[in-house]
Amino acid sequence: MTSYPKEKINVLLLENIHENALNLFKNDGFNVTLLKDALLEDELSEKIKDVHILGIRSKTNVTKKVLENANKLFSIGCFCIGTNQVDLAESEKKGVSVFNAPYSNTRSVAELVIAEIIMLARKAGDQSRDAHLGKWNKIATGCFEVRGKTLGIIGYGHIGTQVSVLAESMGMSVIYFDIQTKLPLGNAKTCDTYEEALKNSDFITFHVPESEDTVNLLTKKEISKMKKGSYILNLSRGKVVSIPDLADALKTGHIAGAGIDVFPEEPKSNKDPFVSELQNLPNVILTPHVGGSTEEAQKNIGSEVANKLIRYINNGSTSFSVNFPNLELPLLKENYRILSVHKNQPGFLRDINKIVSDLGANINSQFLGTTSEIGYLIMDVNKNIGDKVREEISKHSFSIKTRILY
Repeated sequence: MTSYPKEKINVLLLENIHENALNLFKNDGFNVTLLKDALLEDELSEKIKDVHILGIRSKTNVTKKVLENANKLFSIGCFCIGTNQVDLAESEKKGVSVFNAPYSNTRSVAELVIAEIIMLARKAGDQSRDAHLGKWNKIATGCFEVRGKTLGIIGYGHIGTQVSVLAESMGMSVIYFDIQTKLPLGNAKTCDTYEEALKNSDFITFHVPESEDTVNLLTKKEISKMKKGSYILNLSRGKVVSIPDLADALKTGHIAGAGIDVFPEEPKSNKDPFVSELQNLPNVILTPHVGGSTEEAQKNIGSEVANKLIRYINNGSTSFSVNFPNLELPLLKENYRILSVHKNQPGFLRDINKIVSDLGANINSQFLGTTSEIGYLIMDVNKNIGDKVREEISKHSFSIKTRILY
């Protein structure tokens, strides 16, 4: 049992997060609200004032302004792979742990990549559109098998490696480039440089996070180094590929086709219009950020992130947090657990141990982890000193947030 009643812990889930997550929170006794859409900054800044756990997907931005209003917030769950929509540094300073789902939708994204490679090679998108319009345009010109073609993968992580395995099973040759040394799977071969991958690929697919290094990773400069008649796929982050430069390359025929699932600016909801320079260009597959949108992926993501959040609330575990030290201490019977987030400054552990000792309690176990900015402490004591120890710790100049778990 936690010291703070679970029915008073408010969970806000946005962007129609899978009901699997909703049920996990409800079954554990939390007070849960589920909204279908994302919230704008001002709306979220107001809504978050009474929220203890926030669940989002990719369209909700948790900014510094939002966090300034989140005085009750314990944790944020990103029910997706990326966390760039959250101000991680500010969350860390506020003592708010952030969790995500780096693995749960890898297969779904990888399968869509393979499907789009085949569809682009056969111009199937254009053929389907023509047939719907009543045009019978049966041709073989410019249509190819993918067997024997070379796929270049930029970013050989969880999704990139899945794509690699699936592509090889289709008879493709796979090369890849990653800024970190990665062990190739199957017969895949690493490239020494990004340019080497571009020059030698018939298809290029991106599977990289959004960062300063990956914004405009593909512009007209890089496109000029690719084979004439090659194809581009981006199902990673919207700012990785320069859309205007890709549109120009498609119009000139230097690029034969493209599959784009993510965009620099995306509608906030399904009710808002979508506009792109790639619309109505030949052999271009546009999808509305659905790479991980399968029933299996959303269910898995719902379970993965919800369980991480619930473990954090129930026992203080920060395993797999992206902005906190990763700590996990087994629950000990007949003990009382204190969780403390503080500035990473010398002397805090000494001072908190003295506070506990002065209150007449014995420390049975403690586990401290630090980042450059904060320290996170899990401490078990043999005496219920709850409100008193929290009050004393909160007076410390290094203290950020203290929770008496039970």
